[in-house]
Amino acid sequence: MVSAGDFRNGVTFEMDGGVYQIIEFQHVKPGKGAAFVRTKIRNVITGSVVEKTFNPTDKFPTAFIERKDMEYSYNDGDLYYFMDPESYELVPISKDELSDNFKFVKENMVCKILSYKGKVFGVEPPTFVTLEVTKTDPGFKGNTATNATKPATLETGAEIKVPLFIDEGEMINVDTRTGEYMSRANS
Repeated sequence: MVSAGDFRNGVTFEMDGGVYQIIEFQHVKPGKGAAFVRTKIRNVITGSVVEKTFNPTDKFPTAFIERKDMEYSYNDGDLYYFMDPESYELVPISKDELSDNFKFVKENMVCKILSYKGKVFGVEPPTFVTLEVTKTDPGFKGNTATNATKPATLETGAEIKVPLFIDEGEMINVDTRTGEYMSRANS
């Protein structure tokens, strides 16, 4: 059990049949009246975010979210298959469970599979990935305006903005959380 007075960022708990994670919290002690805890919580299954206040003595069962590393193997229509590195079992995951940043994942990359009581509700790709630029316009010499970018298509089909000096065939590092170009990959 976790009490509302012990809430911290990242804590997961069960409430009203749902599983929630604390995004932000604030302990408030007004001059008059009882103290309370103001929170912003995310339903880990649906992804919806709500603001809610709690009495610091409220108690909730702790929810244990399993995070397991699995290797992305392939997709077949709307099902994406991940291999468990211990049992070599292929686990199918629906396209609906994948986040927007999954577009940066290619075959054989290791992702974190998030599940609660055996039900998969999310896939976290690696934070940084190295991908090849498959299509982009050529850069021009002398065109060195600060932070000038151009569109580029990566080997996974994702499109991002890259600096003008990046050419087709180059390997680049991408932050999957923001979808931004980070740097050229070391050859």
